[in-house]
Amino acid sequence: MNALEIGKPAPDFTLTDQHHQPQSLSQMKGKWVVLYFYPKDETPGCIAEACSFRDNIVAIKAKNTVVIGVSVDNNESHELFAENHQLPFILLADPKGSVAKKYGSLRNLVLFKIAKRHSFIIDPQGNIAKIYRDVNPKLHVAEILKDLKSLQK
Repeated sequence: MNALEIGKPAPDFTLTDQHHQPQSLSQMKGKWVVLYFYPKDETPGCIAEACSFRDNIVAIKAKNTVVIGVSVDNNESHELFAENHQLPFILLADPKGSVAKKYGSLRNLVLFKIAKRHSFIIDPQGNIAKIYRDVNPKLHVAEILKDLKSLQK
């Protein structure tokens, strides 16, 4: 696996969303993308982070940006998570952890795998614009909005 670098192409992928529809990163070209990996649906930190994205979705969309959440949970779990918290963005199922691994965001815990809490801003050309490896789920969206403003100047 090549190390991810700012300014380099983000690894493309196709996964299914909470509605069982295929979604590819390449489909998002022309828009900014916040790609965020999170450990598990319906856990406190993941709820806090997802609801913060939800609560700020108007400001995020105003910046020509889409939000994509990814975990190793399945589509059914994502569907319930999105319904329970009225999440107006894409949640992708990565049950084998293959996409999380491409982004250096897979944690193998012997008996099971989870995604690490990492995020990436991807520019409209499909290149990595920002990498977050140390994410506080309660403060992260404010940081993303600040960085989107700076990156879009």
